[in-house]
Amino acid sequence: MFLLSKDLVFPPVNMADKNGLLAIGGDLSVERLLLAYKSGIFPWYNQGEPIVWYSPDPRMVLFPKKLKISKSMKQIIRKNQFRATFNQNFSEVIANCKNSYREGQGGTWITDEMEQAYINLHNLGVAKSVEVWEGNELVGGLYGIDLGYVFCGESMFSKVSNASKFAFIYLVQKLETAHYTLIDCQVYNAHLDSLGAEEISRSEFLTYLKK
Repeated sequence: MFLLSKDLVFPPVNMADKNGLLAIGGDLSVERLLLAYKSGIFPWYNQGEPIVWYSPDPRMVLFPKKLKISKSMKQIIRKNQFRATFNQNFSEVIANCKNSYREGQGGTWITDEMEQAYINLHNLGVAKSVEVWEGNELVGGLYGIDLGYVFCGESMFSKVSNASKFAFIYLVQKLETAHYTLIDCQVYNAHLDSLGAEEISRSEFLTYLKK
C-alpha cells in the first residue's frame, strides 16, 4: 500500500493488493478525483479514517446492451408508478445515499468530506444523478461520475421497493442511447448481477477507460 503525498500522482494499479487496496492519503480535490477515475481508481473509506484508494481486480461492470429487466420490473415500468429525472437534484440524492441504512455496515462510507467533494464535481458537470419520484416525493436515486464514455456508479438509495432499480434501468437506457461503452459498478453486487452486470479483469476495464 502506498502513502500518497501532495503530488498529484497514483501508483500503477497493478500494485494494488488482492482486495484492490492501492494507496492511502492524499486529498479529495477535483483534480485528484478526476485523475483517479480516469485511472480506474476510486476512494472508499469511513468517517474518521484516512482516505483510502482502491482499484479492484476483477471489476464489476455493466455493458448497456446486456441490461436485464425482470418481468416484475417491466410491469412496474408499464404502470408508471415512478418517474425519473436526470441530474435535477444532485445534493438531495447524495444526502439520501449518505443517510440510507445498509445492512451489514456500521455506518456510511460517504463522509462529510466526500459528500462535499462530489458536490464540487457536480458543480463542474462531472458528477451526475438520477432522481426517482413517486408523485412529488423523492423515493430513490443514484449518482456517479460521468467520463463521457464510461459512467462510474457510486451509490444509490431507495425509500420504497424497486425505486433504486428503476433509477438504474433509467440510467442504463439513457446511456445506451448516448452510446456509452459501459457502467462501472466497482465490485461484485448481487443486486447489480441480477440486472446484467458482470465481472471483467481490471486490465480489460482499463482498456475501456483509455478508448
